[in-house]
Amino acid sequence: MSWRSWTLVALTLCYPVAVYVGLQYWPPRLVALLLVVLLALRLAAVRHTGWRPLALAAAALALVVFASGAALPLKLYPALVNAVLLAVFGLSLWRGPSVVERIARLREPALPPSGVAYTRKVTAAWCLFFCVNGALATGTALFASDRAWALYNGAIAYVLIGAMFAGEWLVRRQVMGAGRHD
Repeated sequence: MSWRSWTLVALTLCYPVAVYVGLQYWPPRLVALLLVVLLALRLAAVRHTGWRPLALAAAALALVVFASGAALPLKLYPALVNAVLLAVFGLSLWRGPSVVERIARLREPALPPSGVAYTRKVTAAWCLFFCVNGALATGTALFASDRAWALYNGAIAYVLIGAMFAGEWLVRRQVMGAGRHD
């Protein structure tokens, strides 16, 4: 990835903090305009089309902000991200192969049936994670202060994502280690 792509990823990850700080100084419509600029830059930089539905949904949230002048739609973006990820991961369980299986096959194309079963369980675990995280993102947007919303969605949620990755890595080591001793 180029430095431009990394910069756009970093800006996207900083979205909750940027919204929180932006709303301290500017009206929601101006903050929404900054979101639209970021979305346009991301769309121009991304070659694959998988990111476009989320960008279009985020643009729809920005349009609601432009029409209403309300900040709430800006705060609903993290919940939207979780909903889209839940849909992608959940549909992959239904239609197969699962998202985690696709990722695993990049490293191990001849994934054994036990690996396929394990990746389905991991994909289901991510679906549960997206449900809980999305509910918390929605709850903070609707019922918490802007500061609490920014803290959860701009820091705590990322720590939880990291914990989920680390936990899965530890479980995978145990599962792979146990499989070698059979």
